[in-house]
Amino acid sequence: MSSNLDKDTYNEGVVISVRGGIVDLYFNDILPPLNTLLWAGEGETVPIEIVAHMDTRRAKGIALTATAGIGRGDIAKTDGRSLNAPVGKSLLGRMFNVFGEPIDGEAPPEAVTYRPIHQSPIALSNRVTSQEIFLTGIKAIDLLVPLERGGKAGLFGGAGVGKTVVITELIHNMVGKHKGMSIFCGIGERCREGEDLYREMAQAGVLKNTVMVFGQMNEPPGARFRVGHVALTMAEYFRDDQEQDVLLLIDNIFRFIQAGSELSGLLGRLPSRMGYQPTMGTELAALEERIASTHQAAITSIQAVYVPADDLTDPSAVHTFSHLSASIVLSRKRAGEGFYPAIDPLQSRSAMLQPRIVGQKHYDVAREVRKTLAGYEELKDIIAMLGIEELASEDRKTVFRARRLERFLTQPFFTTRQFTGIEGQFVTLEDTIAGCERILNDEFSDLPESALYMIGALGTMKK
Repeated sequence: MSSNLDKDTYNEGVVISVRGGIVDLYFNDILPPLNTLLWAGEGETVPIEIVAHMDTRRAKGIALTATAGIGRGDIAKTDGRSLNAPVGKSLLGRMFNVFGEPIDGEAPPEAVTYRPIHQSPIALSNRVTSQEIFLTGIKAIDLLVPLERGGKAGLFGGAGVGKTVVITELIHNMVGKHKGMSIFCGIGERCREGEDLYREMAQAGVLKNTVMVFGQMNEPPGARFRVGHVALTMAEYFRDDQEQDVLLLIDNIFRFIQAGSELSGLLGRLPSRMGYQPTMGTELAALEERIASTHQAAITSIQAVYVPADDLTDPSAVHTFSHLSASIVLSRKRAGEGFYPAIDPLQSRSAMLQPRIVGQKHYDVAREVRKTLAGYEELKDIIAMLGIEELASEDRKTVFRARRLERFLTQPFFTTRQFTGIEGQFVTLEDTIAGCERILNDEFSDLPESALYMIGALGTMKK
């Protein structure tokens, strides 16, 4: 890519050092404001965004592409604009990079306008908070961790526990039923996953209502750090100008924090606890607080969050928790036992699980399910030492119910059919509540536990 500068208004700086993705610049005349985009290198092909002022003449910038070919004494030019993202209805069905360039092999979209990626969150007076549930068709989520329409939900888990699988299943289940459109933002994830997702969505016929934006794992930290803002700028266009509901899926928020940490180290900032950047809270809030709903339309966001070493007290996870209305924790232990989706019902939480929002029956059943599973968790040590025969009869009933509930809350996914050979299931909330209620009432105590494993609603059970 190359610049398209207004030759009458540009300002020039000189490169004085290059360290990884960080470029130091010297300006004789006017120091450009923060977030200004400059172009350097042969043919003005390397974009650099100003992120810090060192004094009245020097500034630090982050390169959004590789810095190969830039050297001391090179000229960097700017016309005062920041990085812009394309917006418009012609983006639907396409895949873009951080610069808004198509990476799907097709021609650039027509009839688009460009907007700065750095925008302020909407005013509090224009925000609305919804008390409407966003149904997903996934039993464990709809029953125990209901999502908020216009809210933010996080999928927390370590490597290989199924975050991306749940995200792709949510896309499959929601895009067909979702009246608005979807934006998928891949931050620092594998190129293979993006290509697979693009192909699967095209085959499912849902790509025409989706925009995909990627800052991939092989790209510099500057690109990974800004791609979330590009996706949000596109989402805000559909929310504010088109008044459409937007489903914003982000995979993975930890990679955004990680890119900021890489840049912070190169900028010479002293790290805070656990080696993270001291500005992590501010950077995350600048992204998350733009995800909001207005009276006209809502942005509902579902975000995968990698948890380093499965430690939920890691600062990256703690900071992300504070922005969410629902936190879905995926457990390696449950994944190891074959319970998919591997949602931990005791660590996951949702602000929506209140009687006045979900209804008294849903609330009571969800509480009873949690109580039963918690009781089983407490009894596991005793069972391991003494055996289940030594438990009181009431405790034995709790164990039998909990084991059946664990299996009933598993579910075959549409997006994993090619691996499992089992047809995916979309389960309504009514069927989920009714099924859990019947298990809690011991209606299936004469059936083997395996009869409830990897089924949809109880009507699909093989006896």
